[in-house]
Amino acid sequence: MKLNMGIVDRGLRVGLAILGGALYGMGIIEGTLGYVILGLGAVFILTSSIGFCPLYLPLKISTKKVE
Repeated sequence: MKLNMGIVDRGLRVGLAILGGALYGMGIIEGTLGYVILGLGAVFILTSSIGFCPLYLPLKISTKKVE
């Protein structure tokens, strides 16, 4: 598995996941939308922690700087 996420991409995903969790925790978003946001947040945290996004493969996207 080749890493395809840069540091900015990973940071934005973690920030969005934290924001979504906070909005759900404060009761600003709830119900089905809340669960969808929490699910996306979990996926964002997972992909950020491993540095690989499977959706980028078929789209041939990489935000990682070339070394």
